Amino acid sequence: MTDHHADRPHEVRAFFASRAATWDAKFPDDGPAYAAGVAELGLQEGERVLDAGCGTGRALPALRAAVGPRGTVLGADLTPEMLQAAVQAGRDRDAALLLADVARLPLPDTALDAVFAAGLLSHLPDSAGGLTELARTVRPGGRLALFHPIGRAALAARKGRPVTPDDLRAAPNLRPLLTDCGWELVRYEDEDARYLALAVRRG
Repeated sequence: MTDHHADRPHEVRAFFASRAATWDAKFPDDGPAYAAGVAELGLQEGERVLDAGCGTGRALPALRAAVGPRGTVLGADLTPEMLQAAVQAGRDRDAALLLADVARLPLPDTALDAVFAAGLLSHLPDSAGGLTELARTVRPGGRLALFHPIGRAALAARKGRPVTPDDLRAAPNLRPLLTDCGWELVRYEDEDARYLALAVRRG
């Protein structure tokens, strides 16, 4: 899928930097949807999880609640203004925040049990590279949730665009992409109220 914000990392940064301060106010009712999306990861107490492209950190409280005080929660984002908004919302209490490109994470191999990624795919300049990097950081059998609080058709309608067959988030495109990057797609939902692709790290 081609996204006009996803050509280069600095363009993604610029797009989100200008929107960071008002992002949460624009989507005030997404909290329960994020909590439900996090629940699909089936996290256990004490596990290590990354919110990849965490933005203002809307998933971080739910991730912390899922892994408990002994667990590790990381939030990584490319845009300093988004991380600052997360701090202002108090979400740095739930996670360690990293200013980092998802395509080059400062994490060792197999360091994580799971990754939550909301709206990430359409903003990755290199989708395969980003998904492969996430696979590198997750242990075999670990999980990945690609999430959005509304489905592809509803999102396209919001933006005044049609849903296109070349959309990477469509199951026929996503399944082989994930396979090539070390993941196996095990569940796929694309409804008005939610988009969720759940994958398991092969190995």
